[in-house]
Amino acid sequence: MARIAVIGGGFGGMAAAARLAKLGHDVTLLEQGPRLGGALDTIEADGFSWDAGPAMTLLPAVIRDLFRKSGRPLEKELELVSRDVIREHWFADGSTVTLRGGSRGVQYDAFEELGKGLGQQWCDHVAAYADDWEVVRREYLERPWRPEIASKEVVARLQSRTMLAKRLKKELGDERLRLVAGHPFFMDGHDLRNVPAWMGVNAYVEQNFGAWTVPGGMARLADALASRLETRRVTVELDTPVTDIVVRDGRAVAVATAAGEVDADAVVCAVDPRRVPTLAPYVVKTMPAIPPYVVHLGLDGDVPDLGPETVFHGDPTIVVRTGGTAPEGCHAWTLYGRGHLSEDMVLALSRMGANVRANVVARVDRTPRAQVAGLGSSPLGVLWQGRATLQHRLGPRTPVEGVYAAGANATPGSGLPYVGLSASLVAQEIGPA
Repeated sequence: MARIAVIGGGFGGMAAAARLAKLGHDVTLLEQGPRLGGALDTIEADGFSWDAGPAMTLLPAVIRDLFRKSGRPLEKELELVSRDVIREHWFADGSTVTLRGGSRGVQYDAFEELGKGLGQQWCDHVAAYADDWEVVRREYLERPWRPEIASKEVVARLQSRTMLAKRLKKELGDERLRLVAGHPFFMDGHDLRNVPAWMGVNAYVEQNFGAWTVPGGMARLADALASRLETRRVTVELDTPVTDIVVRDGRAVAVATAAGEVDADAVVCAVDPRRVPTLAPYVVKTMPAIPPYVVHLGLDGDVPDLGPETVFHGDPTIVVRTGGTAPEGCHAWTLYGRGHLSEDMVLALSRMGANVRANVVARVDRTPRAQVAGLGSSPLGVLWQGRATLQHRLGPRTPVEGVYAAGANATPGSGLPYVGLSASLVAQEIGPA
């Protein structure tokens, strides 16, 4: 039985701790704050509550696998339900498209309404990622990536010089289709000219597997995972800031905290490596992806009938997420803004066709700076700066012997499914006790 210290109590750290404990290791999880869950949190004000982080996830199999491999199946702990509409897109010319998941035919029909032939163009584009997905899934997402032993297929994709903006321009002649395909990366703060083309598999994943959510809010996922840590007898130390990893004779032997050292045979870093002096020199060429400006709104009375997520394209681009909990007769909305936010987001939204200025009875603003300060790092992980980003992002191994990396800042990247996969990769590298 190895002693393993996990730094960070977000989804990645919790997932890694649960997997490693099930493999028979003695696991201690160190979290700087007073709670577990990281971005899987709830914001509350004046009787309203909103998801602070993601409201849905792709690839539900990742979460199901996590619970199955760490104990009882997910269905015994939590309900995960398919969301019919992934998002609606409203364009500046007045046209709209509703993007549903899990069906090529439904997406074909939706895009055909934008113009004759666009349904086929969209579906051809998505289908072109099928081979990319199979190769990347097998050799990058589901098992540790090592360029020196990887197949030529996966190396060709991951190290291609072609960026997503170029591929979208080549395959999608209508700007609206390009906006839909690039939207997830744009909203996560990336410039599509610096995002590798293979990352476009996101559209393939959405079309084939759909989007999933947890009734009552995604914070319930963190609660269920915290319960799993207790079942697996993981030692959880809250309010325990980590100051560094202790290395002797070239190998990690402990984690230094404000309260003293925690001995460890292996260390899993599930926070931004910039916060850990021993690892910081290895990530100096990376930059964090900056979160969008967020406004949580409590509304009363009659409001526009929007789906679970509506994208108002323009400058700024504003995403409206409905849901959360609200008093009777009221509604909980969350706005996300990217671009030139030179005016109040509620006012900008009213110009785009969703005027709720007179309905606002509660409001919580969260600047990008405040979000990063609250979590200790960006929940969106590493900014894409071209294909070299893969070389500079850590995980599952690091250059320091005995230290591994999981979470949004590690391979394979940010977002619940990829963070969950990062924990699986670390567990594979460390192996059973």
